[in-house]
This record gives sequence, structure tokens and C-alpha cells, in this order.
Amino acid sequence: MTDSISRNARAVVTGAGSGIGRAFALQLARRGGRVVCADLDADAAEATAAAIRDQGGEALMVACDVSRLEQVEALAERAAEWFGEEPDLVINNAGVGAGGKRIGDIPMEDWHWVMGVNMWGVIHGCHVFAPRLRGLSRAGIINVCSTASFAAAPSMGPYNASKAAVLAVSETLAAESAGSGLKVTALCPTVVKTNIFTSGRIDDSVTPLMNRWVSLTGVSAEGVVRTTLKALDKGRLYVLPQIDARLIWRAKRYVPALYARGAGLLSRFTLAS
Repeated sequence: MTDSISRNARAVVTGAGSGIGRAFALQLARRGGRVVCADLDADAAEATAAAIRDQGGEALMVACDVSRLEQVEALAERAAEWFGEEPDLVINNAGVGAGGKRIGDIPMEDWHWVMGVNMWGVIHGCHVFAPRLRGLSRAGIINVCSTASFAAAPSMGPYNASKAAVLAVSETLAAESAGSGLKVTALCPTVVKTNIFTSGRIDDSVTPLMNRWVSLTGVSAEGVVRTTLKALDKGRLYVLPQIDARLIWRAKRYVPALYARGAGLLSRFTLAS
């Protein structure tokens, strides 16, 4: 497929050291792509790059804190230098989790941390890379959102707010890029079998519930990645890779009052009075 964005890509993946980001990097390499693996954790990013090289692919590790604009700018420069031209696929995946407390009880430090990575990280990625990709005949940007971007659950205020912003940025960029060679895809999963529940700032009180949800409905990062790349190649904006994500999407849009009532019941179950 010569028009496939996901084949033989010059790809930049943030948060490539683990989870969905690592799965994106490995899958793109299997499809003939060269991959820049960016992550705040340089060792984790290098492990992903090494895995690609071990399989015969080409990969470069770049340490990057996406919450800092100057580091994302440096990432773009390093990627263009390594590729010998601009990248044609950017995956703004780096993200962190926080939850388990009501708004007002959540430390402001957690708000700033989550918004810095989840929201500003994607804004920085789009701000820096979109102008570089617009001039290409074939290019793509994938922003990793969440079901939380359109259906806020209780006790996840910073995460919900950050992902809602990412979806809005994705929709705006897609509208601005209509008719061009730049395709934008917003990935909106529910729970995926990654380390976000253990590496984030999630209160112990909700961890059992989240682990239970993962065991019942969670899918592998690899499956989510394959679904998303297929959607990108077809020019689709929204990707809801799981049945529960699609059910929540419909509930929020068609019966919003019922959804709100259910969210209220969930709040009573997950939060202490």
C-alpha cells in the first residue's frame, strides 16, 4: 500500500519506553519504519530502540520531557537530522495517570504534573511538528486521548481535563488539515494493559477497581496499536478500540442524563464520604 502512512514511516513516538508508546514503536518498525523513540526515561527508551535494532530495524533514542517546549523542539531537530528529512508520522503518546481523590482534595502539584505531561505535552508536539508535516504529501499525527476525553469519571479530575483538551486539540488540528496530506487520528481507549496504574499517582483506594476493570475488559497495547494504525491509514479521526469505549461514547451522546446518573453512582462507590 503505497498510500499507507503506517508503512515505511519516519516516525517519532513519545512515551516510547513502555506501554502503548513501546507497542507503537515496535509495530512501526515491523512495518518497515525508522523510529525515534522518545521518553523522559532514557533507559526505557533505549530498551525499546534496542529491541527494534535487535529485530533488524532502525531506531534512535532521544531523552525528552514533553512538558518542556524546548525539549520537544530539540526532539524535532534531532529527528530531522537523523532521518535526513522531516518525519512523516508523529505519535504524541506520553502520558501519566492520577486519580482517587475529589476535586478540592487533589494536590495542586498533581494537577500541574498531569496537565504538564498529558495536555501540554500534546500541545507542544502538535505545535512543533504540525508545521513540519503540513508540507508533505503524506503524513500523520496520532494523539493518544482516552475515553476520559469525552466521558469524565469521578475521582480523575486532572486526567479527565487533560484528555478532554487533547481531544479538542486533535479535532481542531484535523479540521485545519482537511484536504491536505496531513491526517490526524485521536485514540480514545478505555483501560489498556500497561503500567500506567502502577507508575502514576493513583490512590490505593481505587487501584483494586482499576485492576478489576483491566482484567475484565482491558486489551493489549499491541491490539490497540494495530487498530489505530489501520484507522490512520483510512483517514479516520476517532478510534474507539474497545467495546466498552464505544458503549460509553454512545451513552454520553444519546442518553447524557443516564450517563451522568451512572457516573454519580460510581462516585459513591469509589470515593469515601
